[in-house]
Amino acid sequence: MIERKKEMGRDRVSRLVSWGHWFAFFNGFLAMIIGVRYIETVGAPESLIGWSYLTISTLGHFSFLAFIVYLVVLFPISLILPYSKILRGLAAVAATISLCILLYDTIIYDDYGLHLSPFVFDIAWADLNSLLQGTSYIVTPLGIIILELTAANFLWKRIEKIRKSNYGNKVVIFIGICFVSSHLIHIWADAADVTEITRLDDAYPLSYPATARSFMERHGIEKGEMSHNDTRTQPTLNYPISPLQCSANDRVNLLLVTVDGFRADMVDEVTMPFLYQYARNNHQFSRHHSGGTIHESGMFSLLYGLQGSYIAASDLDYRSPVLTQELTQQGYALGLFAPKMESVVPNAIYQNLEDHTQSLSEGIADADIRSIETFKTWQAEQVQPWFALINLQSPDSYDTPIGFLGIETVKPKQALKPAQKVLFNQYRQSLNFIDKQLQQLLTQVPEETFVLITGVNGKVFTSDNNEARTNLSPVNVNVPLIINWPGPANAKTVNYSTSHYGIVPTLMTQLLNCNNKAQDYSSGQSLLQPNPNNWTYVGDNLVFGIYQEDEITVIDRHGKYRIYDKDYSQRLRKKISAPEFIQVMREGRRFYNH
Repeated sequence: MIERKKEMGRDRVSRLVSWGHWFAFFNGFLAMIIGVRYIETVGAPESLIGWSYLTISTLGHFSFLAFIVYLVVLFPISLILPYSKILRGLAAVAATISLCILLYDTIIYDDYGLHLSPFVFDIAWADLNSLLQGTSYIVTPLGIIILELTAANFLWKRIEKIRKSNYGNKVVIFIGICFVSSHLIHIWADAADVTEITRLDDAYPLSYPATARSFMERHGIEKGEMSHNDTRTQPTLNYPISPLQCSANDRVNLLLVTVDGFRADMVDEVTMPFLYQYARNNHQFSRHHSGGTIHESGMFSLLYGLQGSYIAASDLDYRSPVLTQELTQQGYALGLFAPKMESVVPNAIYQNLEDHTQSLSEGIADADIRSIETFKTWQAEQVQPWFALINLQSPDSYDTPIGFLGIETVKPKQALKPAQKVLFNQYRQSLNFIDKQLQQLLTQVPEETFVLITGVNGKVFTSDNNEARTNLSPVNVNVPLIINWPGPANAKTVNYSTSHYGIVPTLMTQLLNCNNKAQDYSSGQSLLQPNPNNWTYVGDNLVFGIYQEDEITVIDRHGKYRIYDKDYSQRLRKKISAPEFIQVMREGRRFYNH
């Protein structure tokens, strides 16, 4: 009799475990249906390989999540309380809560571009009224729990028939193959830079696809070796939001001079005497911020006028900035004069510009000299209005030409380590070299030329590229901005906060006669008026900072954040400001198709 009871108990537990697996599979299927909302946010694939990866990734990921919930919540209860009525009720409640959390996460992701975490939930709670509209937050959970109870009872009544069909092992094997295959495909896609696949990395919650870039490169597989020649995908951005309405009236020449690693606090009468005086005679902006801390994010914010969160958007690999599009439309000759770059991000950023990049065989300083000489020759040959972008990179590498006689070394105003003191003074030599090059350039530019000089990014004295990228201190973000307008000299100092995001709207409205609102094509507005937002976004899609009047908030892709004082010298023990963060996240989604 005792053995019989034990056998019946084991059979009951076995039936409950089997039922639990099928119930988890059913909920994995429901989660996949909800997961379609993520694809609507990031944009559906266009190629067959993209759809294939998305299908097997979705099947594997959501089935795995459902099984984890079952394993953590329901499986222990099956052993402790092996009673079907209790288990079915608890399972329906647990599944309803899980699916409601997933639904809420789709709303958060669509609005902020981040998945739920304690930090994101805290922010979203402050914005709950705008996120949850109508009565759906009441009706939807009721509908889900009714569906879950119905499914739980339906499966329990037919569990014996289902077990005898022997479909269970086949389903497990199929889901397992999908799960493993999706990770193997992603390893290949990551190494081959197949953006049709890798752009989906953050689409699903708790998704951490496997990568093996370094392993594959060690075995002779170079980045992009297996990628397709045409990676163009379905457009994901409305950029510009509305067609441009511009008119070509009095066209003037435009010269943009950008300097990598150019700190605002280093433009003084000793280090850069020519530029110091040039700024005093023209329009200078004393509180100007770059949009990034490295060349890629700084130039992206300057030419596209968009937050760095858009830098990885796939269609920017073939869609050039609206600024250069409009210049081309109005008949300008466009030229790029810069040292040769190993990679360009996004691919289309210089698409409309005639390439005059210089070899680095003799060093960056020599390439800067040749860039300016090449520009002078090119400019003299033009018979139509022109736009020239001259990018100088010597200061970012502390480089000067052989035999250059610079300035005397000085003691840094701020405390630096011995190695940093050496870099500081070598940096000053490089800036002094650039100052002399600017003098030669600007004294020969035709009078009726719009001239804009700025830094691509600031500079911290380190040789660690990762530290330079993630350091969001003012010295790495605050850059000079000097504008010489055509016509009579107009010396003026602007003391309100400005950023790279305002450069494109200024050029479009003041020089290209565009009537569109700046919001149609930019994350900023004209430099000629104070920004109504009390924050500036600095960084890219992985690590970024929110610059405000008295504090700097640094946030990574997972929502972890740190808050510093305005000098970046002290970490503040306080919570992030919800209103500003919500504005930043919405601006980072505003140009995406929905």
